[in-house]
Amino acid sequence: MRILDFYIGRSFLRHFTLIATILLTLFSLLELITQLDDVGKGSYHLSDALQFVALTFPKRLLDLMPISTLLGGLLALGMMADHGELVAMEASGVSTRRIGGTALATGMVLMVLAGILAELLVPGMEQMARNSRAQALSETDITLTRQGFWARSGERYVHVDKMLSHGLAADISLFSFDKTGNLQSFIHAENGHLGNDGSWNLTGITEKTVANNEVTTTRRQELALEFFLSADQVRVLELPPYSLSTPDLVRYIEALRQSGQNPDQYKIALWRKFTIPLTTGAMVLLSLSFVFGSTRSVSAGYRITSGTLSGIILYFSDQILIQWGMLLNLPPGITALLPVLLISGIALTRLRNVR
Repeated sequence: MRILDFYIGRSFLRHFTLIATILLTLFSLLELITQLDDVGKGSYHLSDALQFVALTFPKRLLDLMPISTLLGGLLALGMMADHGELVAMEASGVSTRRIGGTALATGMVLMVLAGILAELLVPGMEQMARNSRAQALSETDITLTRQGFWARSGERYVHVDKMLSHGLAADISLFSFDKTGNLQSFIHAENGHLGNDGSWNLTGITEKTVANNEVTTTRRQELALEFFLSADQVRVLELPPYSLSTPDLVRYIEALRQSGQNPDQYKIALWRKFTIPLTTGAMVLLSLSFVFGSTRSVSAGYRITSGTLSGIILYFSDQILIQWGMLLNLPPGITALLPVLLISGIALTRLRNVR
């Protein structure tokens, strides 16, 4: 039995790897074509575009994990069914549930891989990719580091730990110097938001002023400052929610809640770290439903074609369902779970008569 389990699992993983490689190559080429539009802007060259595509590989693979799992399972089990191998297994006493269980066990390996990508690889490499791209595209005096970036505006130096979406910044430090280079004041803000007029509204302020060799500390809830980054610079530097780690997401969700802003986008990104592995597992169920939920007379080609079309529809439905959930103001957890529930429901319905 272990030899049989190994054979099924190896075939599943081999076909998954084949599909993932093909899709990764295709989508990476499309991303490279998109990046070529920016080549020549600032100091952004072809080598920078290639580096960006390479660094965003983990995120691209994570996005393609569910559809690659579905197609890999369909190819592996569908070809076995078409060649009569599944019939031979059942004739030798191996139950359909045993075969399906082996496929699900292989799917759990892919779920663990998706979890590792979502939490350990994607955040760091996405931030590295976007920071490098922003550094090359920026035509202003901005220096990017592993912990955010530095910008200069006159005698004021600004450090921003992270530039999030929609003009939201986190952990902002402003150092103001006089013309002789002496520090006049230091301001730290927990969060900042770019207003429509180009000014910055800071919250959670701690201000320290140096005068006559004495330091005065003042705390306030809000502070409005003239802009130190333009809207165009913000768009280049901002990090999307999916590029943040779980601790960062939890911290920014709390910061947004305290400042009275809507944190749902970040809550969904947090939930997605858990639901993408679940969606990958649900795709294994769906692949089983196309193999065992169909009659024996159905060819592998038909199974693969119908499963592929269903997978493509579900792939694009994923974002539609999330946008639909946000539009209806559904709880972020429910919104993120909608694709998993839909795929699992379809798979279990098709498998209900399988013995």
